[in-house]
Amino acid sequence: MRGKLTTESKTPPASAGTSPNAPETSSSQTVNNRKASKAERLIVGGTWLVAISLALFAGYLGWRIRSTTTAAAAAPVAASEGSAPTAVQKALPASSDSGKAEIPDFIPSASVLAVSRLATLHTIIPTRPRQEVIAYTVSTGDSVFGIAQKFNLKPETILWANYDQLNDNPDMLSPGMQLNIPPVDGVYYQAKEGDTVQSVAAAFDAKPEEVLNWPGNRLDLTNPQIKAGSYVLVPGGHREFKQWIVPVIPRGRAGVSKSVYGPGACAGNYDGANGSGFFSWPTASHFLSGNDYWSGHLGIDIAGSVGDGVFAADSGVIVFAGWSTGGYGYMVMIDHGTTGYQTLYTHMSNFSVHCGQSVYQGQYIGALGNTGNSTGPHLHFEIRYLGGFVNPWYVLPAP
Repeated sequence: MRGKLTTESKTPPASAGTSPNAPETSSSQTVNNRKASKAERLIVGGTWLVAISLALFAGYLGWRIRSTTTAAAAAPVAASEGSAPTAVQKALPASSDSGKAEIPDFIPSASVLAVSRLATLHTIIPTRPRQEVIAYTVSTGDSVFGIAQKFNLKPETILWANYDQLNDNPDMLSPGMQLNIPPVDGVYYQAKEGDTVQSVAAAFDAKPEEVLNWPGNRLDLTNPQIKAGSYVLVPGGHREFKQWIVPVIPRGRAGVSKSVYGPGACAGNYDGANGSGFFSWPTASHFLSGNDYWSGHLGIDIAGSVGDGVFAADSGVIVFAGWSTGGYGYMVMIDHGTTGYQTLYTHMSNFSVHCGQSVYQGQYIGALGNTGNSTGPHLHFEIRYLGGFVNPWYVLPAP
């Protein structure tokens, strides 16, 4: 009995709440933790591997696109230098027995950046300078000034080219008249017997070479001869005007001839109102209808309708009232006395004043019209000072 007690092993009793399998449970948890840590590392590593692969693939695509674009841009240069055909070119197939060749398929290459040029359906023909003198038919409402602007010429050129009809007077223009229109500014001259290139050029203050080399003159450069009666254009030439103008008619006895200036001329020896030297517009309209003031037209043409009122621009005495020769039609002239000014109103349809009558600024003197040589209703208005012509724009109030 005692021997059994010494040889028998004793197992200590288990404490309350402790399982007999506790050591085995702790070991299994450690193993599971190690497995989870390894899986996380694999996932992170795989993610980085995918990211690096995508970056390398994007770089490869970029390199391919740049290489393709550069090759396509260099293809025309290579082709022009006789290089071998590119990949987009296909060799022509061998002709068949029928003798017809097939057209190869077109394989477009990669797009090339370039400036596109659209086709235009209209051909622009460049304007060439005119060399010939052309004819122009005057119509109602035309003026020398307006015709010159229409052909980009100076008014003087129109007068000089038509002296046989206009006599250097723009107011001689009338509807239906045929005018010569030179291609450039200058003098269009009808040659006389004995004229030469040198004499014609000298007469109009131009160089002989300009006359000789103008294509429209058709002169033989080796033996230039100007035939009498033929017309020659002198580019850049000029001459003095030979105008017919109504002279200054003073209020004193002037001995003006009715047979020369028309039945409206007054005998003179009058006394009456004097002007102030300050002018008002002679019509309600302050716009032009044709010729402005220039060296060949010493007045302005004021627009209006037949019957519109015409009024004295300043006080004075009537020294001309009636019909005037020279293309002015019905005309009134006022002498403004001590100021030294005179004013002229022409192409009127009627007048209501008489020789020697005193009139005052703004007083009605007649009606606007279209008489004489005129292409339409207007008032030709002139201002003179001590016998010389004054540009009306300098003394009239601003419109």
